[in-house]
Amino acid sequence: MVAEKFHLDLRSDTVTKPTEAMRAAMASAEVDDDVLGNDPTAFQLEAEMAKIMGKEAALFVPSGTMGNLISVLTHCDIRGSEVILGDKCHIHIYENGGIATIGGVHPRPVKNNDDGTMDIDLIEAAIRDPRREIVYPTTRLICLENTHANSGGRCLSAEYTDRVGEVAKKHGLKLHIDGARIFNASVKIIIFQALGVPMDRLVRAADSVSVCISKGLGAPVGSVIVGSKSFITKARRLRKTLGGGMRQVGILCAAGLVALQDNVGNLESDHKKARTLADGLNQIKGLRVDGPVETNIAIPGSEHCEYPS
Repeated sequence: MVAEKFHLDLRSDTVTKPTEAMRAAMASAEVDDDVLGNDPTAFQLEAEMAKIMGKEAALFVPSGTMGNLISVLTHCDIRGSEVILGDKCHIHIYENGGIATIGGVHPRPVKNNDDGTMDIDLIEAAIRDPRREIVYPTTRLICLENTHANSGGRCLSAEYTDRVGEVAKKHGLKLHIDGARIFNASVKIIIFQALGVPMDRLVRAADSVSVCISKGLGAPVGSVIVGSKSFITKARRLRKTLGGGMRQVGILCAAGLVALQDNVGNLESDHKKARTLADGLNQIKGLRVDGPVETNIAIPGSEHCEYPS
């Protein structure tokens, strides 16, 4: 009996392909000019994502990098503002330093723990003393990442996020979540330790969230940022400034709607497969996967590599 050969692409969940249902929805999508605020399919996706996340409004953007950049710049609208974020987070490492080069925002990194969290006391200690504003940048924002890619896809709990949110409110700061894989964090997989909590509960403490639809959800392009109506109004203007205003964008948003309807449930299978792969790798001499595999990321020898998503 000849063993069947197959190709397994483990580069990233960014290489997912749109389904036939997505392609059909894109071909038949009702569209208009989204820069003018008239694209009905874009509006439908934004309304659905805002509802899922428990926020007032949402905005489709071409990429997660732009979504994070817009969010940080909206909260830190005065140049010289400072954002507290993890030293291994995506915004700090993989987004070309855009918050600094484009927005004049100063990053203040705090050490990420193995599980993707930052110690609460270290976050609070990193907040600048407003009495020394003549010499310090002004702290305006805290950023979290959930799931945390460079920590192997670890999940941040709602309780931890609440605690960070309490620190932010105590000091008059805003909280943004890079939720590129936030659906992975929410999916209920008790045996594999993913959180299994409703999405709106998971991000309740956040003032804004950037959600990717082109990774595990399988849409070809895009992210959606959510927040208050006033936040999204400002974000829409910044999207235009950054070149993210794309006219008949409903063609892309149609795939995002299918992703929300059809593919969220598939993430549980992704997580189980990642855990099975990790268990198998750990049985091979010379290979190992550090820590628990909670979601769809397994990194062999993670102390020697990073995960650029």
